[in-house]
Amino acid sequence: MSVEASIETALAPDWPEWQGAVINGVYPLRRLLNGSDHSAVFLTECKAREVPDAAVKIIPAERVTLAQLSHWRMAADLSHPHLIQLFDAGLCQLGGRQFLFVVMEYAEQTLGEVLGHRALTPEEVQELLPPTLDALTFLHGKGLVQGHLKPANVLVVDDRVKLASDSVRPASEPRASIAQPSLYDPPEAHHARFSTAGDIWSLGITLVEALTQSLPSRDGQSETTRLPTGVPQRLLDTVQRCLSADPADRPSATQLQAQLAGTPPPPVVPVPQAIVREAPRPVAPKPESARARSQMPAVIATGVLVLGVAVWAGLRSFHTQPIARQPASATAQISSQRPATAPQSAPPSPKAHLPGPAVSAASPGAKSRESKPARQAVVPNRPDQPAPSLTATVPSLVHAQMPNVPRSALGTIHGRVKVAVLVIVDRSGTVVDALLKDPGPSSYFARLAKEAAKKWTFAPADEPDTREWLLRFEFTRSGVTAGAAPGS
Repeated sequence: MSVEASIETALAPDWPEWQGAVINGVYPLRRLLNGSDHSAVFLTECKAREVPDAAVKIIPAERVTLAQLSHWRMAADLSHPHLIQLFDAGLCQLGGRQFLFVVMEYAEQTLGEVLGHRALTPEEVQELLPPTLDALTFLHGKGLVQGHLKPANVLVVDDRVKLASDSVRPASEPRASIAQPSLYDPPEAHHARFSTAGDIWSLGITLVEALTQSLPSRDGQSETTRLPTGVPQRLLDTVQRCLSADPADRPSATQLQAQLAGTPPPPVVPVPQAIVREAPRPVAPKPESARARSQMPAVIATGVLVLGVAVWAGLRSFHTQPIARQPASATAQISSQRPATAPQSAPPSPKAHLPGPAVSAASPGAKSRESKPARQAVVPNRPDQPAPSLTATVPSLVHAQMPNVPRSALGTIHGRVKVAVLVIVDRSGTVVDALLKDPGPSSYFARLAKEAAKKWTFAPADEPDTREWLLRFEFTRSGVTAGAAPGS
């Protein structure tokens, strides 16, 4: 460990000891969310904005310039659906030391946390790109940059992807950062300023890590970037363009948006030209050879003879088989009178291929009428087989919509991913609201489960008030199962 690193470690605050403190008498440090040598994030609240759960980041004043405070206050004036909202920023003192603080939206999850368990599928990355590029286009259009795009700064708030805003700063500003240089910084970072092209480089590194859980390697001498295996072909071109060594060769966020949307280039209209074609010369028929003319009578005679034999054989067969065929309806009646043990030649019904055992469920009023635990309706679904119809087997459950999960997404699961969704059902049996009771470890699968839960329908109830059902989804490599039980 270097002398500088030893000094920084010695100066790093003991973050857990600040739990319970209150910043400027307004923001209580309720719980430490994460901390490092240079900053920490606590769970707090923002009563002025009526936000019960917010996050506050604090940095020792000696580790950053006061320009950071102006950046935070500038970013607090930004409003975009895919940017974390900043509520307040200022100076405070804790334990006799001065800190800078910024209060912001609280995010349930970060991309970095997801990648600690699994890589994203190409489909998930393609869902991640539009909101990310939308936010970058917004910032770059205002002459700003995100500045530190990486998985830890790609967050999820209420099932919506958002980029961190506490690192936003004007483009072309000198790169004086409290963070150590990393591979997320572009090759020109050591001698250049912040730029929109630098954000695109960081996006390329983030995409590689999201797809492979690994970082690419960079050869400082040849300025080439070696990608790990696992980047799919359909995203390879995008990644390689983002990781161009020359900033001028990197695409803009707007260009990547157009590429992602599949916007075709403007059509090229050719200049009309007069086309003069020479009329084709008539082709004389090929003269018939004398040999072909001599064989024609023999061919005709042979055909007449074959036709005569066929007619004679047909008449003979008609007279030797006097039994007439039965109409189709009579045949069907005979088949229906055969004993059950007779072999059946008809192909099996498609319903025979539906997976899963019989399904059962408790009635909607079971919660109030009886104390027995409600039975759970389990509905299996696999990517190569449709979900079974439950109308005939479960009177309380009219329709169970299974999440539509790509096979490639299921292949990334190790073990089981469980998601619980509480649905509010009105008197007619329609789901009027869905709440994530237990989102599980993946916001992607949680979102799919919540969307599917909204499409469930139940049998109408006699009670005028609404009912609550707890739907439990379980994702595995082999498919998805779902269960339903009255709950709260």
